[in-house]
Amino acid sequence: MATQKKKRKRDIEKNYPVKQFVKKLRRLADCIEQGQKFQIQVAGERISIPATAIINIEHERSDSVEELEFQLRWSPEKSSSSHKVKK
Repeated sequence: MATQKKKRKRDIEKNYPVKQFVKKLRRLADCIEQGQKFQIQVAGERISIPATAIINIEHERSDSVEELEFQLRWSPEKSSSSHKVKK
């Protein structure tokens, strides 16, 4: 069994052109619907989200801005599950 590197803490916000964002959302929706893990690269790092991730929507509001976040949460140890991604 391979030894996993300790991952650094990270808080990245990445903007995408509309067409790229829509393409990523469609891939995510397909994986969720099919019960498969989802893989994405953000700011140079490949991220693997297990099919068991918790999905929620968060809405925040202040005087000057509103924010809507579609979130997926999982424990790092669950991300090494044996689910396979179909390409």
